[in-house]
Amino acid sequence: MTAARIEHLVTSGTFSLDGGTWDVENNVWIVGDDEEVIVIDAAHDAAAIEAAVGDRRLVAIVCTHGHDDHIDAAPALADATGAPILIHLDDRLLWKHTHPDRNPDGYLSDLRRISVAGIELTALHTPGHTPGAISLHAPELGTVFTGDTLFAGGPGATGRSYSHFPTIVRSIRDRLLVLPPETVVRTGHGESTTLGTEAPHLEEWIDRGY
Repeated sequence: MTAARIEHLVTSGTFSLDGGTWDVENNVWIVGDDEEVIVIDAAHDAAAIEAAVGDRRLVAIVCTHGHDDHIDAAPALADATGAPILIHLDDRLLWKHTHPDRNPDGYLSDLRRISVAGIELTALHTPGHTPGAISLHAPELGTVFTGDTLFAGGPGATGRSYSHFPTIVRSIRDRLLVLPPETVVRTGHGESTTLGTEAPHLEEWIDRGY
């Protein structure tokens, strides 16, 4: 068995909430080895994600949160592969906005561990962008997958329904910035960063109401 690694796919589609729709590009992360993988955020294009997985066993489809651009392809990917869809319980209402006739296969709780390819990823409940937003910490890979909680340059958006700025700042401060500063932040959109790069800006975000 080869060592666990991270693969990256970018898919394009739309994000809709509160009556608006925007074109977006999403990061889809595939973590595992030559035998088995997990997919983090099955966005927009189930066929492309399935092709990237190939003939490897898909252990789980993990949703960092319930916005439609992060979960829209999850049921089709699950149907094609037999993999379970996992999301935090607090985002079940957002899930139902997109998939009213399909339930997730399981609900993530804080500190839930997911094993794949000889490593473990730990779900950290990091609400604020949505009530059930999670980040996935993979210490053996020196990375944390933050969804839309933390980007290169600041916190995720909190100007729409189900979001709350003070909560996302607390999540970043108390759950993410306590991890090693060299930890690579792999985000839901855009470029990666490190926690050490983002940490000095925490007070600035608070002061500006970022």
